[in-house]
This record gives sequence, C-alpha cells and structure tokens, in this order.
Amino acid sequence: MGLFSRDRIDAKTPEQLARMRVAGLLVGRTLELLRESVRPGMTTLELDTLAETHIRDHGGIPNFQLVPGYRHTLCTSLNNEIVHGIPGPRVLHEGDLLSVDCGAEVAGWNGDAAFTCVVGGREAGRPEDLALMDDTEASLWAGIAALKVGDSLYAVGAAVEDSLTASGQRRGWEYGIVEDYVGHGIGQRMHMDPQVPNYRVTSKGPKVVDGTTICIEPMVTLGDQDNEVLADDWTVVTSDGSRAAHWEHSVAVTNAGISVLTAIDGGAAQLATLGVPHVRIG
Repeated sequence: MGLFSRDRIDAKTPEQLARMRVAGLLVGRTLELLRESVRPGMTTLELDTLAETHIRDHGGIPNFQLVPGYRHTLCTSLNNEIVHGIPGPRVLHEGDLLSVDCGAEVAGWNGDAAFTCVVGGREAGRPEDLALMDDTEASLWAGIAALKVGDSLYAVGAAVEDSLTASGQRRGWEYGIVEDYVGHGIGQRMHMDPQVPNYRVTSKGPKVVDGTTICIEPMVTLGDQDNEVLADDWTVVTSDGSRAAHWEHSVAVTNAGISVLTAIDGGAAQLATLGVPHVRIG
C-alpha cells in the first residue's frame, strides 16, 4: 500500500491485542534493561547480545533477525546516525547520543519500540542533544494522543509535526523531521500497512478503527532532514552531520481508549497527563 492509500486498517480482536501486549511488554522490558545497562566503554554489540539473550530467555524471537539480510537483535544508531545502525565493535563514549531500536515476536505476534539516550547520563549530554532527545519523545506522545477511533490516521503526523515546530520555536531553532522513513502497522508481522507519516500530509488517509495497532516513530535531526545510507546498506545518517534522535512505541487504539503496548505501564501515566483515556490490555 502506498503512503497515501486510503485502504482500510487491519483491526485486531481483543484476544489478538492481548497477545500483542505480551510481545510489546517483552520489548519494553528489554529496552528498560538496555537503558539501565548503557555505559561508556561498552560496545554496541554487547548491547545487542544482552538484548538477544533477554528476549530468547523470555520466550521471544528477535524479530529484526527475521528481516532478510539482517542478523542482529537491535539497531544501534549513534550521533549523526538516524536509524538502522548495525551493532558491532564500536565503543560507546560519554556524551554520545545513542538511539536503540528493538523488536520481538512472541507466539506469532510482534512488538517494536525505540528510545534515545545520552551515554553517561543526562549530565554528560550537550544541551542541544538533550533538547532534541526530549522534544522527539514529546512529539511521539503527541502523535499517540492524536489517535482516535473514527479519525484520520494522518492526524498522528500532524500532531508530531506541530509538537516539534512548537518545541523548536521555544528553543530558537527548527528541527528536521525525517520524511524518508515513517511508522507502520504491526501485528503478525513487524512491518505492515498502513504507513504512518511523522509529518502533516494533505491526504485524508485511512480511518482509525477499533483494534488498530500501529508503530509511531518520529526520527528528528538538529539540522536538515536530508539523509543517506552508508556502504553497509543499512545505516542511515544525516547528510549535514547533524545529530539525530529516534523514539518509537507500538500502540493499540480501541473504542475505550489507547494502550501503549511497549510501555511497561501501558502508557497509563503519560496518557493521564495528556488527558487521553487509557485502556488496560493483558
């Protein structure tokens, strides 16, 4: 399905949503473990090994390894790398801006999420990197909060863009919103239709239905959004060398409210601050 197709969304039953919550929670707990483990001096491959062990020990399959040509559990993207950085011998240094993307499949159902952090903790981060990290995460939640059964799916991208525009204006600069890579549907495959842009589009797009499951994942830069793929055919970097951040959650939308499938608490706390109904799944 093309980006601006108006095809219907594949809805999930309550039983299917419960199964997706199992996969999503495993991803969320894996990312929690990684956030606690990141430190200067370790390699991105060590993080990858830690994630794979945790997922397999808890009954899951690293679903990134099911993508043809990719053999790792994570994507680890550093500094000017936007997404799809390959884990390897690269050593993490204090002050590096690290984005970690992780997915897992459990009993045929998938979860997918990402976070950005500063290696060595917030005190080691440049002010502009902390702003980028925080504002990108805020835009993710703005996109989640825009989801509502009966509304256009593309309200998500409008909300993400508006959030980043407002944040940039407060800070005195303009963020680059990467348009070449977008969010996606998720279910019995990690990547499914529909595509979910992180920016405003003119098309009405598909309508959100009860049981919609999607991944929202803004990818944002401190400079221009132009990018290129390195010779490894995976790693996407900013063309101008500016730093980038990436946040993602798998989200379920129902008539009763929203559940963030890859958040430990299902998104309850953050949704409450946004005035959005939370529905418990699983």
